[in-house]
Amino acid sequence: MIKLLKNLKRKEWILTIITIILVVIQVWLELKMPDYMSEITVLVQTQGSQMSEILKNGGFMLLCAFGSLIVAVFSGYLTSIISSNFSMNIRKKLFDKVENLSMGEIKQFSTSSLITRTTNDVMQLEMLIAMGLQLLIKAPITAVWAITKILNKSWQWSAITGVAVTILLSVIGILTVIVLPKFKIVQKLIDKINAVTRENLTGIRVVRAFNAEKYQEDKFEEVNNKLTNQQLFNQKTFAIMQPTMYLVMHCLTLAIYFAGAFIIRNAEMANKISLFGNMIVFSSYAMQVIMSFLMLAMIFMMIPRAQVSANRINEVLDTENSIKDGTKDKSEINEKGTIEFKNVSFKYPDADEYLLKDISFKANTGETVAFIGSTGSGKSTLINLVTRFYDVTKGEVLVDGVNVKEYKQEFLYNKIGYVPQKAVMFDGTVNYNISYGDNGKEKISIEKVKEAINIAQAKEFVEKMDNKYDSHIAQGGTNVSGGQKQRLSIARAIARDPEIYIFDDSFSALDYKTDAILRKELKKYTKNATNLIVAQRIGTIMNADKIIVLEDGECVGIGTHKELLKKCEVYKQIALSQLSKEELENAE
Repeated sequence: MIKLLKNLKRKEWILTIITIILVVIQVWLELKMPDYMSEITVLVQTQGSQMSEILKNGGFMLLCAFGSLIVAVFSGYLTSIISSNFSMNIRKKLFDKVENLSMGEIKQFSTSSLITRTTNDVMQLEMLIAMGLQLLIKAPITAVWAITKILNKSWQWSAITGVAVTILLSVIGILTVIVLPKFKIVQKLIDKINAVTRENLTGIRVVRAFNAEKYQEDKFEEVNNKLTNQQLFNQKTFAIMQPTMYLVMHCLTLAIYFAGAFIIRNAEMANKISLFGNMIVFSSYAMQVIMSFLMLAMIFMMIPRAQVSANRINEVLDTENSIKDGTKDKSEINEKGTIEFKNVSFKYPDADEYLLKDISFKANTGETVAFIGSTGSGKSTLINLVTRFYDVTKGEVLVDGVNVKEYKQEFLYNKIGYVPQKAVMFDGTVNYNISYGDNGKEKISIEKVKEAINIAQAKEFVEKMDNKYDSHIAQGGTNVSGGQKQRLSIARAIARDPEIYIFDDSFSALDYKTDAILRKELKKYTKNATNLIVAQRIGTIMNADKIIVLEDGECVGIGTHKELLKKCEVYKQIALSQLSKEELENAE
């Protein structure tokens, strides 16, 4: 918690100091009112008292009450600014951290958990600061100040108040010990309920197609009930606190008056009026002490959950990024568009076995290098090493003759036009999606967007949309087909004019005719760029300059289509499973 408070900026610390001063003024004004009440009590019971004196003290009481109200409004306003700015800074820091984490670190946290940490967990801290900044300062000051004012009034009343405070502290301590571990469970259950909800919404078509609504409802209900029951336990446990507080308060008042009755009865006549006034003042201050502990109790109800949230946020912020940024930029590069793997082996951080083993090859400028192999052979993993989504375990990946680890990541990514296996569309227009991101050059113009869309064979369906290039694309591209998403994703890479194109099985949703036309146009446009293509179709890669065949993470063949048909049995089997001998011969 304290670690996160370091994110408060100088402005917030200044506002915090001002808030503390305002709270002290508020406490002073509130604690002055019982003094004036005592004066009024004495004046009312003293023969010959002037009405003007009573009204004067009453006026001071009203001024104190009004002043306390004004100060409370200002301090509340300032705390809202401090807490809002704090949560904004933490959310931004969390978002930036997640953006910079490698795939290995991101997999340590589920997507739903990261969403919960950025929203619900930050909100818990914001609420604590908004309320705690006032109450945590006000309560102890009020309690200490009130106690100093009543200490010399009567040892009997002081003892009664001490017993009441001890009971309250004991109740707060016991409840905190019981509930504190439960808040960690609550946040994890919120993660789960977010995960189930997200899964259901993402897979809604499959859910409906398989009549699995009841199954999903039961799955959600199970998690929802666990969260509800845990929350009910916490709330029921804390529900004991408030009635206990009020019971102690009322019993304390009765005990003070009961003890006061005996003290006043046994006192001399001259002291009875002053003792009665002291009793009124003491009971008022005693209530202030109890109210202070009531305020602290409210904070103690929030602190455990906020502490759990703070730990969860720190867990993300403290995660060490395994992908370190390099230092090289364009001024230090001599080659252009070359990619070389030197004895590359790779295994995932939590895996025991290598997924890729001793891979070596070189793609020269202008070449098209394709990768093919059975499912799970490591094709997508291999090209993810070029983009540094992961770093190699052994060996080197060189881009333009430089190890990718030595590049500034921003500069490396500006060299690459990446088309992922699953086409990703963002909420925005067609133009927004194609000109997406910073490519280190001038802003991508609408003319460039149109050219990229034309090459990607997307012009036909884009121009049929209502607003053409300004037509809306829903998040995830839910309002376009799979093939349309792939073509738009390819157009996004083309619009960047990169040195290197990476197509990770990016033609799978296209029909054969569109695939052939697109590759023909793409070859013309990217003749000076290097192309890496992962594909399952032989037809997509048979014209590549170099085909790399992978089997169980090992390279079992490198060559052209013709060469591999003759010397690589694995490639031949893949080819024959898709095309007949006659078709292969005609292709040759």
